[in-house]
Amino acid sequence: MTDLAPITHPLLTAAGVKHGFFTRAGGVSTGIYEGLNAGVGSKDDPAAVAENRRRVAESMGADADHLNGCYQIHSAVARVADGPWHGDRPEGDAVVTANPGLLCSVLTADCAPILMADPETRIVSAVHAGWKGALGGVVHSAVAAMEALGADPRRILAVVGPCIAQASYEVGVDFEERFAHHDRGSERFFHPGVAPDKRQFDLPGFVLWRLQQAGVGQAVWTGHDTCADEARFFSNRRAFQRGDQDFGRLISVIGV
Repeated sequence: MTDLAPITHPLLTAAGVKHGFFTRAGGVSTGIYEGLNAGVGSKDDPAAVAENRRRVAESMGADADHLNGCYQIHSAVARVADGPWHGDRPEGDAVVTANPGLLCSVLTADCAPILMADPETRIVSAVHAGWKGALGGVVHSAVAAMEALGADPRRILAVVGPCIAQASYEVGVDFEERFAHHDRGSERFFHPGVAPDKRQFDLPGFVLWRLQQAGVGQAVWTGHDTCADEARFFSNRRAFQRGDQDFGRLISVIGV
């Protein structure tokens, strides 16, 4: 792998917003992390991770210290970045900025990355939405933080990036019951599994529903399944099923 190959979407490209859902392509990591592992929390060689992140920032026209990302904890916490964090990552699962010199980023490996922008005010956000964060309200928190800076939810464009798709995401029936108890109507995102006590969960569908509930003007999913496409994406579930000790992390980035 020599060239970075981020996935972009016409919705954000047409708005003049610099963004990318980066794949495994173009990195220096080896072994189970082969490719562009951007996970500072992984057990990969820190020098390799640093070089991978430098390449990502460079491709976005910035220095690596302008690549702001939280210490992700599967929460509903959104952080506003006014300047570079210089590696001092606050806990949270969404980064919002109105500063044109900064990049908002999130790390994923099956969870859903969301990149959002208000093209009029040029306010942008990157959101890490696993099932726990999506259920807990991280989408609403990010939209509220953007609105507090001057964005209008009706103008916000949101793209859900590569994540685990329903065909790859088997869960227990108790999982469905938890969602149904928390949000009536969420049962639609669960299909029967191969056994009576199993279900297939539609994470991207649920996240799109959350974006709709938050009043976002337009929202789409890129349609990529991280678990099913090993050549392009890292996957926590795939690594667990195979018995790997760790896994790489994908990075998604947005800036103005």
